[in-house]
Amino acid sequence: MLLPDHSYRKPATLDECLSLLGELSDGPAAADKLRVVAGGTDVIFNMRLRLFAPDTVVSIRGLPELQQLEELADGSLRIGAGCRLTDLADSELIQQRYPAFKQALDAVASVHIRNIGTLGGNICLETRCWFTNNSEDWRQGREGCFKTECSQCHVIPSSQLCHAINNADTPPALIALGAVLTLQSAAGVRELPIAEFYHADGMNHMALRPGELLTHITLPPKPGRSIFMKFTPRKGMDFSIGAVSACCDGEGDSLTRLTLVVGSISSSPIILDKPARYLEQHGLTDAAIETAVANLREEFGEVTNLYGRATYKKQIAKVLTARALTALREL
Repeated sequence: MLLPDHSYRKPATLDECLSLLGELSDGPAAADKLRVVAGGTDVIFNMRLRLFAPDTVVSIRGLPELQQLEELADGSLRIGAGCRLTDLADSELIQQRYPAFKQALDAVASVHIRNIGTLGGNICLETRCWFTNNSEDWRQGREGCFKTECSQCHVIPSSQLCHAINNADTPPALIALGAVLTLQSAAGVRELPIAEFYHADGMNHMALRPGELLTHITLPPKPGRSIFMKFTPRKGMDFSIGAVSACCDGEGDSLTRLTLVVGSISSSPIILDKPARYLEQHGLTDAAIETAVANLREEFGEVTNLYGRATYKKQIAKVLTARALTALREL
């Protein structure tokens, strides 16, 4: 499949890139006319499917300001959004200090994708839907939806929102670890916890403003013990059907400050607050884990049936959560 016609811009510096994004993002429907590409493993494929046909593609691949892996004075780790997933997974500092992040990096697609794909690209991965992520000819055989210029959702017909799924692997781990994103534009810089970056709307699932670019990700110096798990039909080939990440302080059954996150079952990662607070009070005993997992249903909200029935996806999320918490206890 050929790419749709477009112009290609490759700025040499971050300042030049932000200035260009500011210019191209000005005006009505500007977001539909512009795409930022780094590794291109997702954007280029979606362009071939004609899921979007931007007038301009801006490449940030190789921008020197986005390539660094830097330990800050307080021990935090600042990562450029343009760093390749393979390079980050090979970092001894990440392997030793952030095991959940390492596990999530290794879980992304195949080694070929990780050799090209970037961390920023995975964080900003487009939501996916079985009804739209197919060829243009395939999509013409049914009515449109929110993603194809109509006002309906085939997954939950009564919904006023798009229920395409966020299948990115690194966000659940980064949320559990308490990562903070640096977002830059020609107008300035702002910091945003990644837990606040995603919206439960498959069409508008990120908090990026027009002309804004994710430039850096900062991980805290002492995140505690952490873990990431995911389930996929074929390792190294498929997007996950469910993913879980957890991070806490303490040892053995005892814990404090637990963050528990489920991914790949909704348009945004879901932070499981009530189960986490329950486990902080009762510890990571078998009985407490069983009780917490048994009460997950109300935390999930509307679970889509994409790439598996809703009941099946909920069961996967429960099983993965129980396994992750049990493994966390042994760390």
